[in-house]
Amino acid sequence: MANAPIKPAAPVKKEESSSGSSIFATLVIPICFVIALCIFIFVLGDASHYKGGDVEKGEPDYFGTVHRGGIIVPILMTMFLMLIVFTIERFVVIGKASGTGSVDTFVRKINGYLNSGNIDAASAECDKQKGSVANVIKSGLKKYREMEAEPNLDVDQKTLAIQKDIEEATALEMPMLEQNLTIIATLVSIGTLMGLLGTVTGMIKAFHSLGASGSSSSSELAVGISEALINTALGILTSALSIIMYNLFTSKIDKLTYAIDETGFSIVQTFAASHKNTTRY
Repeated sequence: MANAPIKPAAPVKKEESSSGSSIFATLVIPICFVIALCIFIFVLGDASHYKGGDVEKGEPDYFGTVHRGGIIVPILMTMFLMLIVFTIERFVVIGKASGTGSVDTFVRKINGYLNSGNIDAASAECDKQKGSVANVIKSGLKKYREMEAEPNLDVDQKTLAIQKDIEEATALEMPMLEQNLTIIATLVSIGTLMGLLGTVTGMIKAFHSLGASGSSSSSELAVGISEALINTALGILTSALSIIMYNLFTSKIDKLTYAIDETGFSIVQTFAASHKNTTRY
């Protein structure tokens, strides 16, 4: 009963962290859009990128060509900026979750301490490592000590209690690791689709202008199509980088999850083996 009031503290902390991350994600989108719009209007749309300073009719350089890609360009730039921001944010969060040292080295040390029955040293190692993996393992080790002093349960019940505690601690840590990954995953498909939308609208505009002028110049058509294809290029770039980042972060999270599962299994098996042997004698 003395431990009961402590339990709700962890979920509250995680809810606060989740709320803070949600606010961050909500603010990032409009801020990125404003920045992208400013770049589109004041940088790409600057008269210096057009021959003779004529934005409407002057021949554009590369930046001017991007500017003529149309209103979809700042939307695609917003997505690209979002990808950069959330990539940095995920690197920071997952880096903190991994702890101060190598996760593989940490797991080997914990397993070594468990094999030698040195639970206190394993707990001290968790304090040194910090991060999500260490938090889960330390929670399991704390439960290990509690179950050693519990006289009213048999070994199987105690083992189940330790396993359940590790699973609950893992469930509290995982949402923080996976948060905002859905945004990166969404950019994978939305980036390409928005790029195609920009290209289609740009080509419609190019053919419409060509038909309205009554000209059949292939050079004018080529210019119009090249400007429209800027959207496709930006969309594919955003989508490709999003796929790479999503797979990279998923791989890192899977590695952390595996480390937690491996060490949690070792804790449970160590407790079961040591106390069954004690029971026999």
